[in-house]
Amino acid sequence: MSDFHSIVGHKIKGIRESKNISIEEVAERSGLSAEQVMSIENDEHLPSLGPLIKIARALGVRLGTFLDDNDDLGPVVCRAEERERDHSISFSNGAAAARKNMEYFSLAKQKSGRHMEPFFIDVAPCEEKDFVSSAHEGEEFIYVMEGEIGIDYGKEKYTLKEGDSIYYDSIVKHHVHGAPGKSAKILAVVYIPF
Repeated sequence: MSDFHSIVGHKIKGIRESKNISIEEVAERSGLSAEQVMSIENDEHLPSLGPLIKIARALGVRLGTFLDDNDDLGPVVCRAEERERDHSISFSNGAAAARKNMEYFSLAKQKSGRHMEPFFIDVAPCEEKDFVSSAHEGEEFIYVMEGEIGIDYGKEKYTLKEGDSIYYDSIVKHHVHGAPGKSAKILAVVYIPF
């Protein structure tokens, strides 16, 4: 696993310290426990997008701040060969050892002030049945480019295959995962009101 994965925790800690905000304040503002925040900062626990969005709001920054450090105001072009060469980041609902279930490649990390987070995501097959769902403000759009994924959304379960898409409100508890024995490549766009 690349050291790039530890950048998210490091950036959260750096932003928190630069704003003179304690771990306890971040926990209170985000609704997470102080132990969760500390674990994320120390890269012991790799969170799903939901907790990261809550931490971003608690710190007064957009989610993309954890993924980039560029300030390009104009259009951003992401070439396929650059994406393959760039580092990815993983999110998981479990411990750091569970990080490989989804590898995220940001498609707009140089774009400053964005409100959408577009990702190309490699999804590993998943045999697990009990998922920890998350919820956060905003909306998500997913388009399956290859393979098959499962989505738990509220009490509903959806299976999406190549060419299928789904658009949903992220405030409803949800979990995206690979279908049993099947990997996938998806395009996901997350909109988070700021």
